[in-house]
Amino acid sequence: MAEAHLRSAENDDKDRRTRSQGPDRDRPADDRDQTAEHRDQMSEARDTISQIRDQQADARDRRAESRDQAVSRFDAGAASDRAGARRDRRGATGDRRHAADDREAASADRALSARERAAASVDELTGAQRRDVGVAELERATARAQRTHEPFVLAFIDVDNLKATNDLLGHNAGDEVLRRVVESMRTHFRSYDLIVRLGGDEFLCALQGVPLATATERFELINADLAAEPHASCTAGLAELSAQDSLDELIDRADAALRATRLQRSSADN
Repeated sequence: MAEAHLRSAENDDKDRRTRSQGPDRDRPADDRDQTAEHRDQMSEARDTISQIRDQQADARDRRAESRDQAVSRFDAGAASDRAGARRDRRGATGDRRHAADDREAASADRALSARERAAASVDELTGAQRRDVGVAELERATARAQRTHEPFVLAFIDVDNLKATNDLLGHNAGDEVLRRVVESMRTHFRSYDLIVRLGGDEFLCALQGVPLATATERFELINADLAAEPHASCTAGLAELSAQDSLDELIDRADAALRATRLQRSSADN
């Protein structure tokens, strides 16, 4: 039954990919969420199959052990008993071979399931984490930082003038700007620093074990890096985690810092 569910989920996913292939590659966010949901369904079905295969393998091992014990207990030396013992041992060997095959298939299913879950958690355009998965990761990261009393800085990032770029140069150019901004952040962040796409031109970044001054310097390096690219820049608002902060409160303070930076820049330009 789990395999039928998996085949149905795979067919739904294949139909959706076929319908999405066309000249318009800028798919709406809700289509991406539906794709991720289908991938999760496929992963759950594969996990169910893995559990069934492990149960079958355990049952076969138990049956093989019982056969070996039965042979030892009732072997009285008669030819017929010896023939039966040989058959039992051959059956036990076959059961063990099938058990090994089942475990290997279960391991492959789990590996594929893990890859599908990982793919479902990533924003297809930028490679950043999707909002739902990323926010859950941020919750765990802030709780860990509060337990260990490590410095923790959250950045609320807005890609500058993305709408104008889309209107002037087209959405492909805007998509390239988004990719370039995330690529620059990955260059100047560590591999385990979280980058989460909230949607549109907004991102959240978590810098763990980093004081506010160091985080500020890193964003200065990012914008210096982006200065060589036409139409690519971003504005960041930074907030440092306190012992009493919830994630929502930390995000609100980072957002307020972003708006204050934008207002200060606008006043300086005027």
